[in-house]
Amino acid sequence: MQTHIDWHRKFTFKESPIIFFLITCLLSSVNSFSQEADKDEKTTWQHFKYDMGNVFGGMGYAYSRPFHWDKNNWLTFGGVATGTALLYTIDGDAKTFFEDQKENIPQFIQDYGWYYGSPQNNYMITGVVYLTGLFTKNEKLRRTGVLLISSASAAGLLQQVSKYTFGRARPRSGDPKNTFYPFTGDADYHSFPSGHTILAFTNAYAIAKQFKSPWVKAGIYTLGIIPGASRLWDGAHWLSDVGLSVAISIFTVEAIDKYLDSKYDEKYNSKQKKTDWSLSFGPGTVGVIVHF
Repeated sequence: MQTHIDWHRKFTFKESPIIFFLITCLLSSVNSFSQEADKDEKTTWQHFKYDMGNVFGGMGYAYSRPFHWDKNNWLTFGGVATGTALLYTIDGDAKTFFEDQKENIPQFIQDYGWYYGSPQNNYMITGVVYLTGLFTKNEKLRRTGVLLISSASAAGLLQQVSKYTFGRARPRSGDPKNTFYPFTGDADYHSFPSGHTILAFTNAYAIAKQFKSPWVKAGIYTLGIIPGASRLWDGAHWLSDVGLSVAISIFTVEAIDKYLDSKYDEKYNSKQKKTDWSLSFGPGTVGVIVHF
């Protein structure tokens, strides 16, 4: 018997403590971020209009990148395509393996994977980041928020179009991995690529840019990949769906981050100033303002 996800579960912080922790940290960071607020005379509304223009500008820039790729970019693309094809060959075995692991996964991990990868919760977190930067007039945090929103929107829109175009059967449909029904409205044939993976890992990859430590980056990437793994446990996606989704996230964030370099003077991990609001990790410090 196939197990289907209950699409009408209500979100509560109790069910997803990791999301609650992330939002609490972001909200509590307002005072720290505001220490380096912008000194210009622009109003909040002017900043907002400028930032939203960059959200859409970043999306357009990301979509146009393939037309400007050089040899190295195409080699990278070829590597991703080859990797996806290799994952495709083991999709069947991977399906069995991951579904067998579900009952051993703690429930709070499963809940986190589902809720953090959901669009409404994803944009709630990215919105907190952006609005904090907007109202404290902090350009670095505003830029980070724009990067998060633009990247999630660009990758998410691509995912929505792709899943209808390809119409790949989900594992839980009972059909084999090579079953495709393009342009169907049946959600059981919207497997390729994974929306939960794209949204969650896009955020993780963008947030990890705020840190210099490879260990912290690795930890954030791990949190970002859990939603993708949760979709494998639930039989909602094949391994190749998730693998390609991670690549889409990375390509999108890198493209939009490059675009924003020409739009903002301030950037996380800037070496031009001794003090920096950007998310950092060092002795006695975790995150932005949590000291121990």
